[in-house]
Order: sequence, then structure tokens, then C-alpha cells
Amino acid sequence: MKTLLKPALLKSAAAIGLALAATAMPALVAPVAAQTAVQGVGVVSLPAVIRNSAAFALAAEQRQVTYKPQLDQANARRAQISAQLQPLYDQLNAASQIATSDRQAMQQQAAQIQQIEQAGQRELQTILAPLSLSQAYVQEQIEDQLSTAVQAAAGKKNITLILEQSSGAIVFATAPHNISQDVITELNTLLPVAQLVPPQGWLPREMREQQAAAAAQQAAQPAPAAPAPSGR
Repeated sequence: MKTLLKPALLKSAAAIGLALAATAMPALVAPVAAQTAVQGVGVVSLPAVIRNSAAFALAAEQRQVTYKPQLDQANARRAQISAQLQPLYDQLNAASQIATSDRQAMQQQAAQIQQIEQAGQRELQTILAPLSLSQAYVQEQIEDQLSTAVQAAAGKKNITLILEQSSGAIVFATAPHNISQDVITELNTLLPVAQLVPPQGWLPREMREQQAAAAAQQAAQPAPAAPAPSGR
């Protein structure tokens, strides 16, 4: 009896319950080689697998070229914001060294600096939004292949139980138990290259699920009752 991995959805690494229950291990008559091997238990770090996959690395390089206009715009705007803030920082630091400085004026200036910083951060996020969407698109493609890659690596090593290292539950594991590189090898075969630019209107999985849930909730609501005919 096998319990296969659910489709990989890395809202957090620990969210993927990695348990592969395959045929039971021989109780007493296992060969000597099997007794000294991995003994059916493996450890994997899924975030590390994603970061070190060929598709992830190649997409990161391509993104610097494909989205260079956005990167250049963000860097230029970041420099402008920094130039705007620097005199304010200097004034606030200088005032803080003087015991007779107006504390209320200093608080107002600190609030002004914070507003500029927050507005600048929102502006930079808007400029870099296409890059963030691209990264989410690439990662989702990789996550969609994770389950298959893990199962393939586990099958080749006769592993029937896989623990997620990134969750913090693993205190110690020797090298033979760590199959992260094996999973990366399988993943690179399944997805050597990911599509970099998401199609028009594409949304990350979590947002799609939220929209689907909202639509289902709306569809489940009863239709408003028709008004009663007016009597004459």
C-alpha cells in the first residue's frame, strides 16, 4: 500500500507531510547490505531542493536579462529615494546630539522619514511586481514536480519514510539518510528548464485558491426571493 505525496504546495516547507509508506521492510531476514544502508528512512530539505534545482538557477539568470528594464528603473528610483532621505537622516542625527533640540519637531521629522520610506517601498514593489510574479511562476512549476521527484529518489534508494529537514524536527541525520541531492537530480530530469514569463492574467496558486473559494461561497448563497405580486 502506498501513500503518495500530495501535489507539492510550498506555503511552508513543513506544510508538506512527506510520508511514503511502501511495502513493509523484512523483519528479521533482511540482507546484510540492507541492514547497513539507509534502513528505509530518508531526510530531505525541500526549500534547498528548489533553490538548487537547475530550473530555479537558470530562471534567476534569465530574469536579470528579461526584466532588466524593471531592475534598472527600480535601482534608479531607489537611488532617488536614498538621496531624498539622506539629508533628513543627517538633520535628525544632528538634532539628536543636541540636548536642547525640539523633541516634538524631531518626532515629526522621524514620522516624515518613515512615510517616505514606506511610500518608496510600495513604489519599488510595484516596479518589481513582474519579477515577483515570474519567481512565483517558476517556483510553482518546480513544486508541481517535487512529489514525483521525491518518489523517484525514494524508490531508487528503497526508502519508505521521508522526513522534512526544514521543519526543524530532524536533530541529526547521517549523510546516507539525506536524499536532497538525489531529489535535485530527479527534479532536474523532470524539469530542466522552467518557463520564465507567466501567461497573461496568471495568478499564484494561493490567490487562485482564494478566488475559487470566494466564487464557491458566492455560488452557495441562496438567490434572493422574488417580490410578491402586488394585489389590485
